[in-house]
Amino acid sequence: MTPFPPAVYAERRRRAAAQAAAAGLAGVLVTPGPDLRYFLGYTPAADTERLTLLTIPADGSDPVAVVPKLEAHDLEVGAVGGIDAVAWSDGEDEHAVAGRLLRPDGRYAISDAAWALHVLGLQRTLPSSSYAAVTTALPMLRAAKSPEEIARLAAAGAGADAVFGEIVRRTFAGRAEREVSEDLDALLRAHGHEQVDFTLVCAGENGADPHHEAGDRVIREGDMVVMDFGGLADGYGSDTTRTVHVGPLTAREQEVHDVVRAAQQAGVDAVRPGAACQDVDRASRRVITEAGFGEFFVHRTGHGIGLTTHEPPYMVEGEGTPIEAGMCFSVEPGIYLPGEFGVRIEDIVVAFPAGVAGLPDAPGSGARLNTSPHEVTIVE
Repeated sequence: MTPFPPAVYAERRRRAAAQAAAAGLAGVLVTPGPDLRYFLGYTPAADTERLTLLTIPADGSDPVAVVPKLEAHDLEVGAVGGIDAVAWSDGEDEHAVAGRLLRPDGRYAISDAAWALHVLGLQRTLPSSSYAAVTTALPMLRAAKSPEEIARLAAAGAGADAVFGEIVRRTFAGRAEREVSEDLDALLRAHGHEQVDFTLVCAGENGADPHHEAGDRVIREGDMVVMDFGGLADGYGSDTTRTVHVGPLTAREQEVHDVVRAAQQAGVDAVRPGAACQDVDRASRRVITEAGFGEFFVHRTGHGIGLTTHEPPYMVEGEGTPIEAGMCFSVEPGIYLPGEFGVRIEDIVVAFPAGVAGLPDAPGSGARLNTSPHEVTIVE
């Protein structure tokens, strides 16, 4: 992942401290994974049991990184994040080293990816302290993306669109799902993805399972085929789903696809200032329910995307968090008919982009980051 300028990371840490203070927390503790990349632009050479921890105090005092001495030379803190680091050596109690930077009675938000070994070690060192997962305590910490982040998400989405444009020119009939899945993996890498997270290919009746893993089922003439694929390009995620058909559709298949397409459009249209995340889910679900397929829409309408392909916010009933400018998330309704077929259409949408290079200004709505066709593509 190409690092951002040091000032970008400094501003992110400042916002995290302010959000933690507003939530009544003593600070944010960041461990290796997407959070550390977000706040420091750093990924350890090896994610081992050794403690690496970035402390962001809520009182506005300077963040400090705690790192293993044998990896300290990899951090290059001054070049990346402009913060101080404390190195600990094998044989030391690394939790005691970190504990000296924390409030003994503080409640901290800590990265979801933190090892239980370290959470328990900090708790043992500071018995009066307490910890909550970041996505519970501060779920919107990384939700609103900067123009620079949106540009990377747009580039990842364009790469995924290019993959779709190529895969539909290949033969489907007579090939196993896993063969098409392997093609998707190779094409994602060819179009700039350094990491492929999933390449679902669900043919015929397998399309009724939203998370079916591609297997040996041979694709046949007359099959509806759901393809859901994505990964990371320059550190930021892509995730798109399109449903294709081998040969002409039946009237029933066309009807179901038309309903899902209308539901997906309704979800995108629901993205507007003042809307709650659940409003997107409600808009898509209403279309499917009114068409008589409500019981066959079995998952949330969307999820956030950024440094990971699935993260807050979630477009689901009960999520009253207001949509903010710069939030990026999927809109992906589907209908899944057991024993028959499934249909899902998914785009990544950015809320209210304005002044973002390469995107139309949309101060009162959402803009799609995927542009591949939404109608059924007929494949051979």
